[in-house]
Amino acid sequence: MTVQKTLTSRAWAELLLLALLWGGSFLSIRLALDELGVFTAVAHRVGWAAILLWSHVALRGLRVPRQPRIWAGFLVMGLLNNVVPFSLMAWGQLHIESGLTSILNATTAIFGVVVAAAVFPDERLSARRMLGVALGFLGVSTAIGLESLLSLDPRSLGQLAVIGGTFSYALAGAWARRTLAGLPPQVAAAGMLTGASLVMLPLAWTLEGPFRFDLAPLTWGAVAYYAVAATALAYLLYYRVLAMAGAGNLLLVTLLIPPVAIVLGAVVLDEALSPRAYAGFALLALGLVIVDGRLLRRRAARHSV
Repeated sequence: MTVQKTLTSRAWAELLLLALLWGGSFLSIRLALDELGVFTAVAHRVGWAAILLWSHVALRGLRVPRQPRIWAGFLVMGLLNNVVPFSLMAWGQLHIESGLTSILNATTAIFGVVVAAAVFPDERLSARRMLGVALGFLGVSTAIGLESLLSLDPRSLGQLAVIGGTFSYALAGAWARRTLAGLPPQVAAAGMLTGASLVMLPLAWTLEGPFRFDLAPLTWGAVAYYAVAATALAYLLYYRVLAMAGAGNLLLVTLLIPPVAIVLGAVVLDEALSPRAYAGFALLALGLVIVDGRLLRRRAARHSV
């Protein structure tokens, strides 16, 4: 009998921390795009993060894999989890509202459970999981505004770009579990970002010109946050949660990111939180409880006694 992957208390804690780190990336990336081109911003993100993670790998004395198969896996993972989604979603942020971007980003969880169910026998698509993800997505949509979902107008190229990025994330989660399982998280994250850097550095240089280092302090601060915290540190957590909970559960982090982005918008940009935001948070919490299933099992066990 195949044991199903579940979210333990430790996995939930690391998933929440990952959501906090990635929730701040919306604000930092948007600030960086005021001075940097899309591809240059992404190149900064993956390049600096790769350097930091390889430094960490060297300090820990971890073995660097030499098999061509693993390095090919790093390259594909870098494309699926960095190059494609980072570029599409950064470009999309230039053309649509950050609230709608956050809603669309949350579809990663929906794509994730479907892709994982199609690939892995221990992540089957149960009715409970689908109900929980659907409620979580509804909560995110309610928090930011259901009317945003009706604005699929000529700006839809930006919206489609974000959706394309989320589907790429879902594929990446399954790819990582299938091809990079067993590697230390630090090595897997460093290899992935190296693969992404090998693509993004020449691409950004070719399309947007030589890199500038005379950036404004605010831009450097934004780059530092999304490269160090939202990428290097976040991907260490990403691979840890992937190993503990599976690809489908991992991508539930995208349901937790929008509330973080909403709170940051209120604090940093003085954006007021509407009552619908709190209603959305409640739906989101209910969806995550259903996906997790432990509270429901405990309640059922008490009633059966």
